[in-house]
Amino acid sequence: MTALLTTNRYIQSLPKYLTLCEQNYVRLLKLLPHEQVIGNVREIKLGHSEFAIHIDDSAKYTLDVSIKQLNGMLVGIAPLYLTVRLYNDAKVAEIVHHDYHQRIKPSYGYPNPKMHQKDEKYQLNAFLYDWLVACVERGQSTLNWDVNNGLV
Repeated sequence: MTALLTTNRYIQSLPKYLTLCEQNYVRLLKLLPHEQVIGNVREIKLGHSEFAIHIDDSAKYTLDVSIKQLNGMLVGIAPLYLTVRLYNDAKVAEIVHHDYHQRIKPSYGYPNPKMHQKDEKYQLNAFLYDWLVACVERGQSTLNWDVNNGLV
């Protein structure tokens, strides 16, 4: 008797993923520095941790920002570091790197040497969504009031 070995590959739901990225885009826009110029930084305090959102690169249709944890790290856990790309024409934002160097694949075979989950990219972007919601709802940031231009 012959048996066929079939593998069930992970197939990502594109509508679900794009909805998540659209929600990340809207929330991240609220947290970006007022002037979206390379080098500008906005610091956000969330609980006992502080984070910096740094604008790394800007192009006609994209904006690359890095999110870095400044303090409040737990012993034995690496500080948060994400690189997020905002696609201004499509109005979506997704994580393109994490942990300073690792590029994220759309999906991974399982098992794999580094033990990534099949839907690692979706899970990281879902984490970004949760983090952005927490920052928008409970985060604190210093506002730079411009008294001369009548914004106060």
